[in-house]
Amino acid sequence: MRRLLALLLLLPVLALSACSGLGSTNTGGFISGNGEVQTIPAKDRGNPLELSGNTLDGRTFDLTSTRGKVTVLNVWGSWCGDCIDEAGELQKAHQQLGSSVPFVGIDVRETSPDQARAYVSNFGIDYPSIYSPDGQATLAFSSYVSPRTIPATLVLDRTGRPVVIIRGTIPDGLALVETVRCVENPKRPHCEGY
Repeated sequence: MRRLLALLLLLPVLALSACSGLGSTNTGGFISGNGEVQTIPAKDRGNPLELSGNTLDGRTFDLTSTRGKVTVLNVWGSWCGDCIDEAGELQKAHQQLGSSVPFVGIDVRETSPDQARAYVSNFGIDYPSIYSPDGQATLAFSSYVSPRTIPATLVLDRTGRPVVIIRGTIPDGLALVETVRCVENPKRPHCEGY
């Protein structure tokens, strides 16, 4: 059943790959990351990210509402095989970290919000996702990650500045939890450089 669902979720990527000129962030297809993890030194983090939009459930979301908390952003699409691979691990990390660490998805390049809602339902994802079919929401952090890199995960500090960027699939939920804990408290053992 999972393989069938994964196949059904991947069908839109075939349609998208046949198209060109889908918008400023879609031209040329998406870039599948290699799982590279980058830590940004405090002096290079720049300004807090500014990001807002409508979620898949029709609510308005503004990233400023998470200020004061370490926050996880994840760029995904229901058509993306790597996103499917990491969805369960992201949800596990979200559950383990609880409400003290907001998770926010950014759903990009969808042909329909119904596909995205089915994906969220299938994986039991209970954190909000901004619906950005044209990918414009990713421009908020384009100086850190190409808007075409999918999936991509950013861990933001309490002020909303990127500290860790994962280009591609997260290693696993536990690694993400440990990364978040290091961003929360860089003085923990093995957290040098955060």
